[in-house]
Amino acid sequence: MDNIEIEVMTLDDLETIKDILASDFDEFWNYNVFKEELQSENSKYLVAKLNNEIIGFAGIKIIIDEADIMNIVTKKSIRNHGVGTLLLNKIIDLCKKLNLISISLEVNEINKLAIHLYENFGFKKVGNRKNYYNNYNAILMTKELF
Repeated sequence: MDNIEIEVMTLDDLETIKDILASDFDEFWNYNVFKEELQSENSKYLVAKLNNEIIGFAGIKIIIDEADIMNIVTKKSIRNHGVGTLLLNKIIDLCKKLNLISISLEVNEINKLAIHLYENFGFKKVGNRKNYYNNYNAILMTKELF
């Protein structure tokens, strides 16, 4: 895992994984929605590559001086090996470089590993969204940067 490279995600990267988005990653967005996100001026995405193979990606949407984490996704076959942690760290660094004051996210209440990861990075629980994830609540979390 020492050879993981984190780069700015491009449309070419999306084209590389478009046929395996649902099977190898998650069914969180369809290709067209993801493509619109990558093309948005207010969105920034990073991609994790191991030996030029895409193994994860993460993105934010910038709203004035704050960021919302849209997703942090690791390839199913390589989860729990630190890729998500690496991506989150790089997202936080990016937000600091952009002089954003905070980062927010929502996470499924049953995703205990992700909640623990976010708490380790200093995110605080600030609220809930009832039934946000098909009968599961979303926990809203925020991290102040400055």
